[in-house]
Amino acid sequence: MTHHPETPILDRIAGPADLRRLDDKALAGLADDVRAEVISAVSQTGGHLGSSLGVVELTVAIHAVFDTPRDKLIFDVGHQCYPHKVLTGRRDRIRTLRQEGGLSGFTKRAESDYDPFGAAHSSTSISAALGFTIGRDMGMPTGDAIAVIGDGSISAGMAYEALNNAGHEGRRLFVILNDNEMSIAPPTGAMSKYLSSLYASPMGELHKMAEGFEAALPGPLRDHARRARNLVTGMQSGGSGTLFEELGFFYVGPIDGHDMAQLLPVLRAARTRATGPVLIHVCTTKGKGYAPAEGAADCGHGVAKFDVATGAQSKSKPNAPSYTKVFGNALTTEAQHDPSIVAVTAAMPSGTGVDIMGARFENRVFDVGIAEQHAVTFSAGMAASGLKPFCAIYSTFLQRGYDQVVHDVALQNLPVRFAIDRAGLVGADGPTHAGAFDIGYLSALPNMVVMAAADEAELMHMVRTAAAYDDGPIAFRYPRGEGVGVDLPERGDVLTIGKGRVIQEGSDIALLSFGAHLEECRKAADEMAAQGITATIADARFAKPLDRDLIRQLLRHHKALVTVEQGARGGFGAMVLHDLANDGLLDGRCQLRTMTLPDRYIDQASAAAMYADAGLTAVDIAATAMQAAGVKLKRSPVEVA
Repeated sequence: MTHHPETPILDRIAGPADLRRLDDKALAGLADDVRAEVISAVSQTGGHLGSSLGVVELTVAIHAVFDTPRDKLIFDVGHQCYPHKVLTGRRDRIRTLRQEGGLSGFTKRAESDYDPFGAAHSSTSISAALGFTIGRDMGMPTGDAIAVIGDGSISAGMAYEALNNAGHEGRRLFVILNDNEMSIAPPTGAMSKYLSSLYASPMGELHKMAEGFEAALPGPLRDHARRARNLVTGMQSGGSGTLFEELGFFYVGPIDGHDMAQLLPVLRAARTRATGPVLIHVCTTKGKGYAPAEGAADCGHGVAKFDVATGAQSKSKPNAPSYTKVFGNALTTEAQHDPSIVAVTAAMPSGTGVDIMGARFENRVFDVGIAEQHAVTFSAGMAASGLKPFCAIYSTFLQRGYDQVVHDVALQNLPVRFAIDRAGLVGADGPTHAGAFDIGYLSALPNMVVMAAADEAELMHMVRTAAAYDDGPIAFRYPRGEGVGVDLPERGDVLTIGKGRVIQEGSDIALLSFGAHLEECRKAADEMAAQGITATIADARFAKPLDRDLIRQLLRHHKALVTVEQGARGGFGAMVLHDLANDGLLDGRCQLRTMTLPDRYIDQASAAAMYADAGLTAVDIAATAMQAAGVKLKRSPVEVA
């Protein structure tokens, strides 16, 4: 049953301009309507519920006070943008969130003028807001820039680089720190402790504001603020610089982010009075206003479709364990056998599966917060000390630590083990989270060993292989979601570095798969067998070093050789072509084709639909192979829309 709540005030809102005609009481009522609408929509689509519910009042207040879209509202990460989308002319499409052809789960420039900057990776908002600010000051048609950043995102170095630069520039800019004491996992690091201590201190509840703001506050609040200030300056003789003040920001807060009576006057005062950079510290509750989300361990961070009345999520029953879980279990097994194995994650312990090891070996798992650059160099330091670090970072997030992989790990040939989850296309999160580039960017590096798991048993072998390999850096990639359903060994085997395996032998065509598209290659071989064409299927296992003997053998004995990978051009296929070209082997009778993701970003849909869009289905593989071998199809392959 489709759940549509009563939303009388929201029903009268076509866009943010309508908010500016409402009084404060109506704005508070509007926030209730928006919350109900977001809960209802996400119950049908799944998505980032908790983060969006936490910013409902804040989003309403910002659009009511500022002049969007002339003023640029930039959400960090963007997974909290659902209320913003509801208010900015996209309510009629909100039930298409994260679906094929529907609204993105993040902010996206191509989608609306109200999304001035696209995001999905964290800690970019302040840098972008400063860019818009300089644009305004140099005469571009843009107003104020407002960055909304969470306490998890502000733990990343890039946020500090931007704060430091913005403070130094001294230009009028607004940063709203949305502090819910909870990033994807319990936030780690000094920053969260510092924010928590602000609550715990005697003036935690009071509003510490500078004179100009005090004058703008209603009477009782003004006394409150002055008392707070005296308390602070009295205690810490001569002024309480917060970190933000040290960086050159005017600090306001902390204020209650669910109380319109606090949000509206503070935002209005800031907008009226600010001459330089202002940081407004807003405290919110993730999942606010929906008990099942507030009560959940992750506050409903990422949810499947659910029943609004109970909060029960309708997760489909998997046939096979997820790759992430297989990795977590295999890593824990290796950690049992070797006390020097440690694991590092950048704020994604459950997302990467290292929480499984953390439950048994708490002191050997390190969550460094949203700081991928630091995670990689920290791992390099541990490797240099003689430990065996597994650095577990999604493909798309490892991009953020690339210089560190090049300079701190590969150049020094340090044995850091990179566990790369979410390789290939990922479905609903779309192009921002697709792991398309790691094969190419890692294979380019001297000293690096690059593996890809064809199935979950292979992943277990690769975890054990990485644990045993101590001669330099080694990486293994695997996809999102459930495995193929193969039998799993008790413990993985140590693979011979640079050796692939032949899965089945045929005489006409060779399919050389790197990674988890092996299953699709099997289907393609079945497709060809129906035409009387027999195919050899090989699993390369390694993009670096290549199994040169295997490749040459496939080349010698078949009419066509097709490489298949779940990654961009310039990856495994390119490595094979380079290797053969330099030996003069591209000029023989065997036709070569490389099948990769196309040279464009692919919008969100189901993973299967995305691979069809990419031209990487079994039918595509069979057609490519047969065309290369000069074999005519007896029936046209099914057209894949």
